[in-house]
Amino acid sequence: MAVATDDVFEEHDFESTADPIHRTRKTAMWIWLGSEVFFFGAMISTFLLYRNTTNDGPGAEIFNVPFTSASSFILLTSSLTMVLADSAFQRRDQRQGRIWLIGTVGLGLTFLAGQIFEFTEFVEQGLTLSTSPFGSAFYMLTGFHGAHVAAGVLMLSLLIAFSLRGRLSPDHGMNVELTALYWHFVDIVWIVIFTVVYLLQI
Repeated sequence: MAVATDDVFEEHDFESTADPIHRTRKTAMWIWLGSEVFFFGAMISTFLLYRNTTNDGPGAEIFNVPFTSASSFILLTSSLTMVLADSAFQRRDQRQGRIWLIGTVGLGLTFLAGQIFEFTEFVEQGLTLSTSPFGSAFYMLTGFHGAHVAAGVLMLSLLIAFSLRGRLSPDHGMNVELTALYWHFVDIVWIVIFTVVYLLQI
């Protein structure tokens, strides 16, 4: 009985020590994401300011909205796979969690490939960073978001590697939760960007 009681106290002590750490890490993530909102807000505002300043160069008329809509759907679908991955790790199902993480990485890479293809098409049609204020604002905003997606893909890939090496134990589930929080933020920001940059130009 004494041993069982000691185990209970040890478990309680661990949880009481871990919870403040988890709360601190989660709060820090929220603060950082909050600062990112200001960066994206500034860039979106800049794009809106210069969206009609094309210097007689190409503008929104070269956008392929159906293609970008498909890419957007792919990225938003990755939020679902991320939720499933997080849920699996919370259930201590490492294998299922890895599968959903791999799916999320695949969807993220597909989105990035679509963005690179889109940028290539725009450059061929004469829209570059130096073409006009419109071009500069467009590439800065969408490129900045693309960099965030790439960073998210790297984070997810590291989680997969840690899981395969047995270094992503249930006690480290907060790592998955924080990465999921970041990934959902990136997806939500894209909804705003897609609406402002593409849909409002139609």
